[in-house]
Amino acid sequence: MRAMILIIQLFLLISVSKTKAANISLPGCPDSCGGVPIPYPFGIGPNCSLSETFELSCKSINDTSPPYRHDYKFLNISLSSGQARVDMPISSQCYNSTTNSDEYNDWEVNLRHFRFNHDKNQIVVIGCDTLAYTKFSDNNNSYLGGCVSGCNRLESLSNGSCSGIGCCQTSIPKGTNYIRFRFDKNFNNSEVYNFSPCSYAMLTEDGFMFNTSYITTDQLLHQNTSAVIDWAIGNTTCNTAQTNQSAYACRSKYSNCSDSSSGPGYLCNCIDGYQGNPYLDEGCQDIDECANQNACSEPAKCHNLPGSYKCSCPFGWNKKHNNLRECELNLTLVIGICGGIFALLFLGVGIYVVHERRILSKVEEKYFQEHGGRILLEKIQSDQGFGFTIFTKQQLEQATNNFDSANIIGHGGQGTVYKGTLRDQIVAIKKCKIVDERKKKEFGKEMLILSKVNHKNIVKVLGCCLEVEVPMLVYEFIPNGTLFHHIHGKNQGTYISLSIRLRIAHASAEALAYLHFSASPPIFHGDVKSSNILLDQNYTAKVSDFGASILSPTNEAQFVTLVQGTCGYLDPEYIQSSQLTDKSDVYSFGVVLLELLTSKPVINFNAQEEGRSLSTRFLFAMKEKTMQGLLDDNIKHENDMEIIMEVAKLAKECLNMKGEERPTMKEVSEELDRIRKLKQHFWGQEYHPEEVESLLGEASHDLEIEHTGYFSLNSRAEESIATGR
Repeated sequence: MRAMILIIQLFLLISVSKTKAANISLPGCPDSCGGVPIPYPFGIGPNCSLSETFELSCKSINDTSPPYRHDYKFLNISLSSGQARVDMPISSQCYNSTTNSDEYNDWEVNLRHFRFNHDKNQIVVIGCDTLAYTKFSDNNNSYLGGCVSGCNRLESLSNGSCSGIGCCQTSIPKGTNYIRFRFDKNFNNSEVYNFSPCSYAMLTEDGFMFNTSYITTDQLLHQNTSAVIDWAIGNTTCNTAQTNQSAYACRSKYSNCSDSSSGPGYLCNCIDGYQGNPYLDEGCQDIDECANQNACSEPAKCHNLPGSYKCSCPFGWNKKHNNLRECELNLTLVIGICGGIFALLFLGVGIYVVHERRILSKVEEKYFQEHGGRILLEKIQSDQGFGFTIFTKQQLEQATNNFDSANIIGHGGQGTVYKGTLRDQIVAIKKCKIVDERKKKEFGKEMLILSKVNHKNIVKVLGCCLEVEVPMLVYEFIPNGTLFHHIHGKNQGTYISLSIRLRIAHASAEALAYLHFSASPPIFHGDVKSSNILLDQNYTAKVSDFGASILSPTNEAQFVTLVQGTCGYLDPEYIQSSQLTDKSDVYSFGVVLLELLTSKPVINFNAQEEGRSLSTRFLFAMKEKTMQGLLDDNIKHENDMEIIMEVAKLAKECLNMKGEERPTMKEVSEELDRIRKLKQHFWGQEYHPEEVESLLGEASHDLEIEHTGYFSLNSRAEESIATGR
């Protein structure tokens, strides 16, 4: 029980000590005034300061006014430097134009036991016709100083340091504790008061920067500045003071004494490794150097000691020679440990790689099975003439340089198309974004059907990759880009004749008719648009991208699909019912016909809402008989308006809101073939080389090649056709 009481007493003693150490003033005395800390030996009130010399006054503890002594206020107090910043008034001389006389506001400050710091203060005089005298005094001598400031016009002033024009400055003698300002009355502002009504004199901290507004305004009038003062304990040296321990001011056992550099007296400071108030018994407290993150260099660990600290090195490290803050590796130990760790890591990585490969192999096999890979594989193995290949993911990555963005040749709603090289053949590889669950289960079967699609105007499907979450398709590469690119892209200004446009439309319609009527089972494309019609080097059209395609449903339940396609081309019936039919492709093809006739985008987001859709504008123009205003300028001046209107009527039929009232793709193809043949009876028009050869036969040497890359009939060729020779 007695031991417990001793422990509690010791704990209370430590707590009291820490409380005292946290204080900067004597117990029971205010430690601040107006937000300014008041460290002992200074104090407020009786018995709170070392002596009367350091006794300050305070209006109220809760008041915002700083502490003061005599006529000057203390702005802050520094124990370590033995200095304080005090508030200083500014003396002024102002000319009163009404009374034609000068009004003076002079001041004097007597610090008595303190001194103005001669290094950190300066005398500054501001004015355009001003001489200010300054009287300095210490306890034994008096001095007289001052400076003249002049300027005759406002333009001569400039911001910056005092150079004598509008502002001058001078230093003060060492040991000064009394200052008084006086203005020479022979210098006044009577001649410059219109732009410089007042002159000023002040004692201020070094580094004062002059501003021309001090001359032109009265902003310094009745203002204060600040100065630095020196203070010290008593009038004796440290050696003398230490002989009388009862009066010796350095009370902390971790403090030392130094003679004041500004005059008689001494100062107290905490020794290295300690901080606080050396004038109090427990004022100097140990500094926790380890709180500074830079005390020890990584990986050394910091340990705080009374008045100091030390750095220790972790296992495998040694103290660096001649530097106790840093550690260096114990190379012998580290090499041995690293060798063992490397061996374990190598073994672990090997096990991990094997494990991951097994997992990846299982995942790839899972995807392969889900996408019907076994069905395709069995077909390929049983039919040696089957022109379809199942590619691995690694093969497609190598073909596209790991799907480098530089190899992207197209973006679509269903995915991204890359250009690649497989087995020395340039191909197009489509990396799909999503595939619905129905298509995932039927993917292998559908690939078998698509692989059999063989039409000169349909892009050939060469193979696929099934060991990924969303299958990738491999197509033959068509080099001349898309119809969209030639109509709306960088080549928008390239001239494409009406004959070429009709041939592209007819070839595309034949391809879709083949899918609808000749494929077994029939195939609905589902995303017919100009960007899915590719053009080869001879501008032969090839329909591509079966990402949204479905096989013709065998029962009514299969009709409902997730609505896919491109805004502006979508069949309104398909949007409402989610049932993709062959007539949905007819509607989309009608929009493509409009693009060929107008070269305008299918959606114009800058137009008003009712005029954004090209199909809506077209139907309105047909109704109002203003179709010519929508046509591409490159074709409406060919004197083929009868041909153009035939195509426009066909497009109108394709865009019928009711699918049952639209023609079939076979009917559309036949009508376009009729229109093309009708166009061939108009002379002086442009023809594709194949068309010209079929018309002229041996007369093809009479063709003239134009800079556009197309052919036009010269007079001899026209005559040959007209006469049948």
